[in-house]
Amino acid sequence: MKQEFKLAILSAIFVAGLLTANLLGSKVTILFGIAVSVGIFAYPLTFLMTDAIAEVFGKKKAQQLVYAAFIAQVLVLILTYISIKLPPAGRYTLNTEYVAVFSSSLRMMVASLIAFFISQMHDVWAFEFWKTKTKGKYLWLRNNASTIVSQAIDTLLFMFIAFYHISEKFTTPFILQLCLSYWLFKVVFALLDTPLVYGLVRWLKKETD
Repeated sequence: MKQEFKLAILSAIFVAGLLTANLLGSKVTILFGIAVSVGIFAYPLTFLMTDAIAEVFGKKKAQQLVYAAFIAQVLVLILTYISIKLPPAGRYTLNTEYVAVFSSSLRMMVASLIAFFISQMHDVWAFEFWKTKTKGKYLWLRNNASTIVSQAIDTLLFMFIAFYHISEKFTTPFILQLCLSYWLFKVVFALLDTPLVYGLVRWLKKETD
């Protein structure tokens, strides 16, 4: 399997993880007594993909993927908004439920876009920074150092932009408390995906006919 095709597969997984987190993330579940979005399972895939791609193909290729995914995200949001606003056919009886599931505020859309772009660009930069510092060694360190900080940036930006003062309850201390819980879950996922990074890098470097 050629490297170009493998890159296309990882890029598709990256976009799928991003869009899945955005489309399904409005549902909240309970993990170990803490309320978290179900998107927490999909979004970590994006950092895993960019780290593997940056390791094998370089910083520029990973940045190109982030730009492409950002455009895809904007397109999906526009199409989702249009779909919600279009009047339903007479025989379609689930429009109320459809709108309730897929609609979200403009503020949350903007929060998601800003948090995604800044955190992903930081992840690519940080991975390259640590790669230079370690002279290409210690992939486990570079993967976790870049991802854990980037996840903190993503969580803080999204939570504050989306929820700050939407009600009296959402004060700075309350949002920081929520951010800490979400971020700790993301840290666990980052640590668990370390073997996957090694596996993906080895798979990408092995080119066969």
